[in-house]
Amino acid sequence: MKLNRKLLTGIFFLQLAVSAKAQQVLTLEQAIDLGLKNNFDIRLARNDAEVAANDNAYAIFAFAPRLNGTASNIWTNTATKQEFGNGTKRDTSGIKNRQLQAAVNLNWTLFDGLKMFATRQRFQAIEILGELSVKNQVENSIANIINSYYNISQQKQQLRALAEQMSISDERVKLSDAKFQTGLAPKTDWLQAKVDYNAQRANWLRQQTAIEQSKASLNQLLGIADGNLNYDVNDSIPVNLAISYGEILENLPNTNPQMQVARQNLEISRLVLKERKGEFYPVIAFNSAYNFSQSNASAAINQFSPIFNQNRGFNYGFSATVPIFNGLNAHRALKQAKLDIAYQQLSVDNTQSQVNLLLTNAFKDYEYYKMALTLEQESVDLARENTMVALERFRQGVSTTLEVKEAQQSLELASYRLIQARYNTKVAETELHRLKGSLLK
Repeated sequence: MKLNRKLLTGIFFLQLAVSAKAQQVLTLEQAIDLGLKNNFDIRLARNDAEVAANDNAYAIFAFAPRLNGTASNIWTNTATKQEFGNGTKRDTSGIKNRQLQAAVNLNWTLFDGLKMFATRQRFQAIEILGELSVKNQVENSIANIINSYYNISQQKQQLRALAEQMSISDERVKLSDAKFQTGLAPKTDWLQAKVDYNAQRANWLRQQTAIEQSKASLNQLLGIADGNLNYDVNDSIPVNLAISYGEILENLPNTNPQMQVARQNLEISRLVLKERKGEFYPVIAFNSAYNFSQSNASAAINQFSPIFNQNRGFNYGFSATVPIFNGLNAHRALKQAKLDIAYQQLSVDNTQSQVNLLLTNAFKDYEYYKMALTLEQESVDLARENTMVALERFRQGVSTTLEVKEAQQSLELASYRLIQARYNTKVAETELHRLKGSLLK
């Protein structure tokens, strides 16, 4: 039994070493780079921005004249029979006629209450909104990638802590077995130690599954569709412990992507209001046309009808369209535009309030977990020393297996709290940088 347990333990740690060497390490920088290229949310936001940029690229033609051409070619076959009062009859059946018509019309709006200028500015503002939306999505995606990446790191740290617990439990099993074989302890101590070891072994296997699931979540953020999990991540979680509240708060309204998007939406609403106001003014336009028509018949219907007829000409002039009454649609649209401005202003204020709340809570979390890091590190050191002392006392026969188990559980909980505190500090740090808009450099 002892030989088999030693063999299994050796195989277990050998598998760990071989697996670590076989997997290529994916750094955080590489993960972010993959995410910026492949993340679906970022690609969707970029597509929307490209649509807005495309619309703005053609918006300059709102000032250009509209030129349209029309053409038609009509063939007719006429059969006419006539009988007059003097008894005369006429049959003009089989007369064929071909009519060709063509025209080129030009319409150039010279004044529309400055609506076309507001429309041009609105397209420019929408393009800027698209760029800001991409930046906002990039910041959010980078934050999600960082949190997901370091979630795997903390899962690996939990796995390492479980391996340490398994090593202690394995030692308990050996000592309990030796004491039982020599009659110094009951068999129940060995059985309980073996049960605890098996439970930690099951937790270790479950933790392995959790790591694989966390990698799958990271793959989705990176846009990796093939489900490749054959990579490793750095198991250390570096944290910046020198972030100040004033540093994050400085110029926040101009750096936070959410607030920038909200303010840009407000600007677009103001430009829409300018467009609606322009609908109350007359529209003055320059109009011009060139017309051509030609008719060619196989025979004359009568002596006064032409066999061949051709007309062409050019005209131009100005027109004014004055809005008098259109069911108050212009007034309705104007009121709706004003209401939309009020809505967007409330959205700006609401976004600012939400960002301030998120910033306050994130910084409080950051400060708390910084202090917790120091406390939990001390707790782990004390719990590890206590476990080693309890294990040695158990080896010398001056304590019970229950004392070792309690010390071991204290070490397990302290290790878990320390790993969680370090990860949560990183999450809070990332959230502060996301709110600041400084993750994308």
